[in-house]
Amino acid sequence: MSVQTVARRYATALADVELAHGDAREVQEELLVWEQMLQSSPNLQEVFRNPTIALDKKRAVLNKLIERARPTPTTTNFLKVLLHNHRLTELGEINRKFAEVLDVRAGTVAVTVTTARTVPENAQRQLHTRLLALTGKKVRLNFATDPDLIGGLVTRIGSTVYDGSVRNHLQLIKEKMAG
Repeated sequence: MSVQTVARRYATALADVELAHGDAREVQEELLVWEQMLQSSPNLQEVFRNPTIALDKKRAVLNKLIERARPTPTTTNFLKVLLHNHRLTELGEINRKFAEVLDVRAGTVAVTVTTARTVPENAQRQLHTRLLALTGKKVRLNFATDPDLIGGLVTRIGSTVYDGSVRNHLQLIKEKMAG
């Protein structure tokens, strides 16, 4: 089974539990902190990834970390379930799917706009308004910069990409000329 399929199942189950309790965003923030902590420590990654280390020892390490961090009971239980099922190392992908599930259930769409330079505030607001009208949903707008675009912008709404960059237009011209 693919990591994405597994991540979607865990994320959906967690969202079901969290939306009933009403603290989904708090759990989401805690899990992001845990993901960052695990990614920043190669030693922790090795402990939780290594199949030769006994589950009891992994559980002891996780329990020590939980004692120090004191996450919510739901986050604690979820981390323990992931450890028990040997999925703790997939927390990053689970977090991404969890955010997607929460957005879908809230009627929100994530949009990433990449430009060659930083977009001014007023242009960001105008773009946000247009995207609200285009999608008919709440929009969570993220901006990124990529100087290689030369100019224009690339907009990603879910899996759909609208490429209006100068780089893309030049590539299309090049392909037409080549023939």
